[in-house]
Amino acid sequence: MKLLTGIVAILLGGSIAARSTAANSVIEPARIIDLTYTFDASTVYWPTEHPFVHQFEHYGMTTEGYFYSSGKFAAPEHGGTHMDAPIHFSKGAMTVDQVPLSAMVGPAAVIDFSRRAAKNPDAMLSIEDIEQWESAHGRIPEGAIVVARSGWGRYWPDKRRYLGTDKFGDVSHLRFPGFSPDAVKYFLHQRKVVAIAIDTPSMDPGNSKDFPVHRLWLGANKVGFENVAHADQLPEAGATLFCIPMKIGQGTGAPTRIFAFLP
Repeated sequence: MKLLTGIVAILLGGSIAARSTAANSVIEPARIIDLTYTFDASTVYWPTEHPFVHQFEHYGMTTEGYFYSSGKFAAPEHGGTHMDAPIHFSKGAMTVDQVPLSAMVGPAAVIDFSRRAAKNPDAMLSIEDIEQWESAHGRIPEGAIVVARSGWGRYWPDKRRYLGTDKFGDVSHLRFPGFSPDAVKYFLHQRKVVAIAIDTPSMDPGNSKDFPVHRLWLGANKVGFENVAHADQLPEAGATLFCIPMKIGQGTGAPTRIFAFLP
């Protein structure tokens, strides 16, 4: 509750007071970064999933003389910018609708390992990367959301380069960076991190066959966010992240609107 109260205060420019100060609580657009890819026909999904579908059911002028439009969509839970709920890899764990807001909002710790990832698509965020970040910015704050920045967003939405393959059903040629199991164990046991996020299709690297990061992190009833957009625009420290998923009952994952509020 203290965290959420503090965040509200930030969004209101340090003021949560009366209506007389409302004019001073306007959020500056330049201080907000959209970290979400648009959901459309180009959205990248796991090779075994079918693409996002949207279609208009109504679009045009009515007989009464006014314009009206409405549509429908269909999409897998996991794809595009989205949440992994704990139940995704942990039987009986929280579903999307059960995840508290306090696990979706927090100070961002953006740990960059893009130089290694540029040379090695199998690169993983390591404890050494964490230590370097903390040497520069201090201890990862309590309640933080750690963003692993690999630079992989430069390939979106080219499936072949972003995933390593553009063939439906092909999971044997996936190549992209991820978290290391050791880094995730460090977050679980040495720091009070509420969520992790990454600018690739998965918390585990593409060449993983048994998904240890998913099993460790989600198994601890923690949430993760994948396919974070525009991570290169985030400062390494100081921003506040909001990762707000579609509240799907019994969902194992959900499309998520992620944005950051800059200091």
